[in-house]
This record gives sequence, structure tokens and C-alpha cells, in this order.
Amino acid sequence: MKKLFGVMAAGCLVTLLVVAGSARAQMPGTEIRASIPFDFTVRGRTLPAGDYELVRVTDDPGGLMLRKVDGKHDHVVFETEAMDVHNRSRRSELVFNKYGDDYFLSEVVTAGEQTGRELTPSHAERTLRRDLAKTELRPDTVSVALN
Repeated sequence: MKKLFGVMAAGCLVTLLVVAGSARAQMPGTEIRASIPFDFTVRGRTLPAGDYELVRVTDDPGGLMLRKVDGKHDHVVFETEAMDVHNRSRRSELVFNKYGDDYFLSEVVTAGEQTGRELTPSHAERTLRRDLAKTELRPDTVSVALN
């Protein structure tokens, strides 16, 4: 009987830790890291290549901040909108639209979720997209895995 109780207690503890861990990942202030190998633009601000933390800054999942790990001066706070993810991603990732050598953060996708987060294109990105459309080409899409 004591052995059964111990096994049940251990099972409950593991379940509690899993639930608490996944809930923590959804809370403001919890960061997820990404190594971004190229300069990129978010909300009109160009950030250098490097290791970044993605952090929710409000209770609303739409408010995010991306900040450089080794230098807190390189950061940007931005809003996102929910979007449907047609194929559930098996990994969390940042999605960038690429126009030539220019990269723009476009989406934040969390593994296993049915919705992702989408950024509204900046004026500069809309201009590049319009110019590219004249040539009947589309921007490339580049994904960077989140840790």
C-alpha cells in the first residue's frame, strides 16, 4: 500500500511539474532564445545578428519583446496578432520574410499550438513587397528555431 501511494505521489508530482512548466512558458517575463545569423528588421528597427531572447511583456500574448542576450541595448517591443497555423509546427520558430539581403520578422510560431503570432508588415517591407510584386516574384521565407 505504501509503495502504491509513493508511485501515485510521484506521478502527481511529475504531472504538476509538466503543467507548471508549460504554464510558465505562457507567462509574461518567460524568455525563449534564438540564434539569428543575419541582421533583421522589426517595426522599422534593424537589429544585428546574434543570440536573442523572446519575452512576453504583457498578460496578452500579443505583446512581445525581442532583446539581444549579450547587450540589452539591442531590443524592440512589438505587438502581434493571432493567426491560424494550418500545419501544426513541431518546433517553435521565428519566421522572416527575405527580400534580397533584407530580413523582416514576420511570425512567431510555438510548437504544438493551433495559432501563431503575426506581425503587421512595416512601411519599408510593404514597399519592398510592392516592388517585388511588379516582377511577379515573392519574398523568400526563412525560419529560425527557438530554443
